[in-house]
Amino acid sequence: MKRNLFTFVFVNLSIVALLLFSYVPSLQAKEEMASNLALNKPVTVSSDTSVGKASNAVDGDYKTYWQPLAADRADGNIWITVDLESRQSFNTLHAMWNRTDNIGKYEILYSDDGETWKKAFEGISGFNKDEQVSFDTVTARYVKLDITLSRNLNLQTFELAIYQLEEGEDKPINLTDIYFVDDSGKAYSENAFIDLNKGETNQLQLKGKLKSGEEVDLTEVKKQYHSSTPNVTIDLSGKVTAIEVGASMVTAKVELADGKTLTTPYMWLYIHDPEEFFDESYVAHTDISHPNMKMEIGQPAVLEPKDDFPTLNVRANVSIELSGEVVKDGEDVVAQIPQHTLAKDEKKDIVIAGKIPENGQYEIRLTLQEAGKNPVYDTFYFTALQQGDIPEGQSSIVFLNDDHRLTYVPDYKGNRVLDFSNSGYMGGGVTIPNVKVAVTVEPVDGDATQIIQEAIDRVAKLPIDKDGFRGAVLLKKGRYNIGGTLHINESGVVLRGEGGGEDGTLIYGTGSERRNLIEIGSGSGPSIDSASAETITDLYVPSGNRTFHVGDASAFNVGDSVMVRRVGNARWISEIGMDRIFMRPGVTSGTNQWAPFNLDFDRVITAIDGNEITIDAPIANAIDHKWGGGQLMKYSDVSRIEQVGVENMRADSDFDPSITDTVMDNGKTDPYYADEDHAERFVVFNSVKNGWARHLSATHMSYSLVQMSRNAKWITVEDSTATDFISIITGGRRYANHLMGQLSLVQRVHVETARHAFVVDSRVQGPNVVLDSSSARDYNTSEPHHRWSVGGLFDNVKAKISIRDRAWLGSGHGWAGANYVTWNTEGDLTSQQPPTAQNYAIGHVGPVVAGLVPNNYDSRPRSEGYWESTGKHVTLASLYKQQLMERLIQEEGESANTILKLVELVHSWGDIEDKNVARTLETHLTALEHFENQGESEKVIKHVKGLKQLLDHQQKDGGISEQAYNMLQDGANSLLKKWQ
Repeated sequence: MKRNLFTFVFVNLSIVALLLFSYVPSLQAKEEMASNLALNKPVTVSSDTSVGKASNAVDGDYKTYWQPLAADRADGNIWITVDLESRQSFNTLHAMWNRTDNIGKYEILYSDDGETWKKAFEGISGFNKDEQVSFDTVTARYVKLDITLSRNLNLQTFELAIYQLEEGEDKPINLTDIYFVDDSGKAYSENAFIDLNKGETNQLQLKGKLKSGEEVDLTEVKKQYHSSTPNVTIDLSGKVTAIEVGASMVTAKVELADGKTLTTPYMWLYIHDPEEFFDESYVAHTDISHPNMKMEIGQPAVLEPKDDFPTLNVRANVSIELSGEVVKDGEDVVAQIPQHTLAKDEKKDIVIAGKIPENGQYEIRLTLQEAGKNPVYDTFYFTALQQGDIPEGQSSIVFLNDDHRLTYVPDYKGNRVLDFSNSGYMGGGVTIPNVKVAVTVEPVDGDATQIIQEAIDRVAKLPIDKDGFRGAVLLKKGRYNIGGTLHINESGVVLRGEGGGEDGTLIYGTGSERRNLIEIGSGSGPSIDSASAETITDLYVPSGNRTFHVGDASAFNVGDSVMVRRVGNARWISEIGMDRIFMRPGVTSGTNQWAPFNLDFDRVITAIDGNEITIDAPIANAIDHKWGGGQLMKYSDVSRIEQVGVENMRADSDFDPSITDTVMDNGKTDPYYADEDHAERFVVFNSVKNGWARHLSATHMSYSLVQMSRNAKWITVEDSTATDFISIITGGRRYANHLMGQLSLVQRVHVETARHAFVVDSRVQGPNVVLDSSSARDYNTSEPHHRWSVGGLFDNVKAKISIRDRAWLGSGHGWAGANYVTWNTEGDLTSQQPPTAQNYAIGHVGPVVAGLVPNNYDSRPRSEGYWESTGKHVTLASLYKQQLMERLIQEEGESANTILKLVELVHSWGDIEDKNVARTLETHLTALEHFENQGESEKVIKHVKGLKQLLDHQQKDGGISEQAYNMLQDGANSLLKKWQ
């Protein structure tokens, strides 16, 4: 046996010091370790796929993998056998997998004939994606890895290696710590980073500490290395090879003589590739430059009239023809970019002739044509403004121009504050109807679940009228004990009470069953037609855009319901830093790095021009070819019901007051009621579009007033309250208004005692809006909660709001929200900028709160969002209201009917508080509409002038808000101009 410094048990410290001083490590012994016995050897498997061939597991290429068939996984067992081609001795197996959460256990078996097997090792828990295990040396020709699956989920084996390692070293017994060190021998701090370029290598080095406190080199000690991803490989000597761009979390383990294991602190390897975007698949790398303009995502790109145009900077990845034009305000071509021919790898700076002529919004539209392929498109943006053009008291990126219409100032790639106006019932701006009562229910003694359900089912069988409704179930005043759940599963059904106050209709959840009181729609959502998918051919489609190109639009029609898919590949995950989230401080597991995901924006096609598609609502996340690009797909929607609502009632629930607690997320608070065995949510919208919940109040729920689930679209929740939640105050509870779908609106809602009063779930494809709402006695913040929900607006919300990198919170929540806007909010506010996107904080009044990170544990910098007019509201009172009024005028045209709809809308918002004022305006507009329909121009003009005078009078008397007044006056002026 070799002499080992760590085998002694009783020695005095002077001897220890002498031995350590004379200890000379040898790296060469590790570098000359035995080779991989399985490399390129024959294999047999339980099954494989066309892209996941069996031989890929032993080809030495960590980018390829073996993948069994889904049918093979059904019985919970898969296996791979390696033929070493002769009897070989081995004692170590190294496997790299894409995941381990579906592995129940595995066995390493060996055999001389491939039929009779013996067990060398059994793994039963604590699996790593980079799994390396050692066992007593065995000798055999065949090695079998037999895996028992715990879940029928896809498992890919990137590489399977088999080694025979020396067993001459005894295991150390006096080590207390081990850690990575740099070339000078200095210990790396926890979560230190080593940067490598693709293809480079690096040698990991370890040291440890003895019980005496002395430091010792661990070169000759047997150890195991683990990397969290296949972005790197680490051989048994600790040699790292950089494979793919991205991060890998690395640890090393040493087994002690007593069977215990020491593990190093985490260290990160990050792989770069300076040439990655010059691949032919990216067509070209385009950019612009100008000494006077910011070229940053999320920062306004502004120049002045008479400035030079920006210069185009192009590098061709393939041979291309490039041409383009500069367009002002969406339609006027002010400069041409003549055709340029670029050879592969050629770089060219293209100067656009002329000067910027005047104020306006400009687009540099490029067409890039590769021979024999569809053209691809790219666009750059800038706004020409002069100093003083932005009205005092308004935002410099969203402001009212001289025509009282919004001007948006995007960044150089076109990303801008979203138009949120399509959010809400029927796409926003449509008054919720009062549906005729079809069935009336009176209060009963005992449980009323069945009686109400029978009434709902009776209405569900009635025919649908021209407006899409069957009728309402009216619950008369009184208490209705509900021991179960009420279900609305057909379109056109409304459940109505006679008021949400104490003397109204009460839905009372009885018993100790955890459930929702009212559920609307099934769990089945739209069915995407993957065969219809067309690739988006723009290299970049900015957040906020409604228009883009596809390869072939011939199969699509105006009116089609479509999904606009924004792909987020592994490279994008790395770009935003979500492949390197630090573990929660003091914890060694539970924080998950993000996997790639897509965002599917549910939209309707409104125009087609050649291969250019326009949709009804903007996308809320940029589509970038570098991060996977995008697709347009049709879908069928037979499972989703519509024209459904719940209104005019309140909910309460049984609970056990003897159950109390003091836990509050990560801290403590005063004792509170904490029973959770009772009703959880008042109303849940599942697979629903065009629904509403209004005039509701809820108390003593554990989760929500209203939840809008993944397949919910165009839902409005309004004029409601939620108070006195009963649950433990910790993760997953007290999400008072829980938005998981898209294009929904929560307005005039007040919440108390929630953790998250207004909360948006993960990967939610906005826009979604919270308007004129508030919360109090908050135990946490209103927020996008985790994992990149996009396109939310908090407009005139008084609450604690946080839009930030949540880092390791939860299970690795990370960047919770992107392309959010807070507008004239009050209360605590955090707003940080995620990479590749922006968050905007406009007109906030209240404390500005720092994010969770950076901090002492994770000091990596995070950028602040775009903050403007902090400490003072901007003069444009509401962003959503202005956007909605402008869109309605644009869609409806200049008419008395349009102005009448605006009056109804602003009255519902409270911008006209007095019913008599609204009624006077409505009466005047009804008469005006009559004369308009008759074509009596003189009477139309006379009544429009009278309307303007009436608006002036009400504005002076404070009967109408300034924002509503301006919009109604603009509508009247446009109508007057039309008839004059």
